Amino acid sequence: MKFSAIAAALPKTAVTTIEGLPFPHLASGKVREIFDLGDALLLTATDRLSAFDVVLPDGIPGKGAILTQMSNWWFAQTGSIIPGHLLPDQAGEFARRGITGADLQLRSMIVRKLKPLTIECVARGYLIGSGWSAYQKTGSVCGIRLPAGLRQADKLPEPIFTPTTKAPKGQHDEPIDDAQGAATIGAALYERVKATSLALYRFGHERAKQAGMILADTKFEFGTDAAGNLFLIDEVLTPDSSRYWPADSYAPGMSPPSYDKQFVRDHLVAIKWNQTPPGPPLPADVIARTQGKYLAALKNLLGA
Repeated sequence: MKFSAIAAALPKTAVTTIEGLPFPHLASGKVREIFDLGDALLLTATDRLSAFDVVLPDGIPGKGAILTQMSNWWFAQTGSIIPGHLLPDQAGEFARRGITGADLQLRSMIVRKLKPLTIECVARGYLIGSGWSAYQKTGSVCGIRLPAGLRQADKLPEPIFTPTTKAPKGQHDEPIDDAQGAATIGAALYERVKATSLALYRFGHERAKQAGMILADTKFEFGTDAAGNLFLIDEVLTPDSSRYWPADSYAPGMSPPSYDKQFVRDHLVAIKWNQTPPGPPLPADVIARTQGKYLAALKNLLGA
């Protein structure tokens, strides 16, 4: 779908709840609602926004549609690396199941029923965020020793795999090392998702570079079917799961401007919020500028 059509279809106010669907509701995430379609799942992304693992009271209008359409684009791009959980004919699946609303279709995907792995798969190419914090304390990230003297936002010699636990809603994911990851999901599967995550990151970094952006880091999730086949699931390389920086303003030694919700995090830090529920309301200009960053990332990838 073209960027101009997506942008024109975005709602004026944030959609933070999904109601009235004739399907059993299975679960709510920070952003997504999951419904049971019998032979498949309906994943619908709301416009909710979380920061520091707390869902904020104000959403970002159209954010769920932007995330879904960007994920769909990346699923199509990365299919040669690993199959995604999307059923192949999304328009046909929507029609067959009576999902006709334009906004609902934009923010929804119909996917295979899979068993999610119990770790989050993080790949990093630059030293930023929690990785920078850990490096300052120990010189390492998730047990990986890094060269001395690196600056904030420096490009790493090679991308690294820094998985975390998958914490229950409302709790924080915790970094783990290779040994802990292998113990959690099994050594062979761990090595496979590690190699796949790094391959996906390298591919995403190159495609983002072509779009004038730097993909600093990202989080992937994987699931398996009954036969043990591995699939890429959830969202892929979106501003909610990744850090994107404008390539033309990148400079190490500082936290670069970004296309993701780091702008919101910086605002919350500036107002000295204690990072516990409930979250504070967001000013209108923060909401508008955040929406603009998500849209800019999508436009860079899809073109006008």
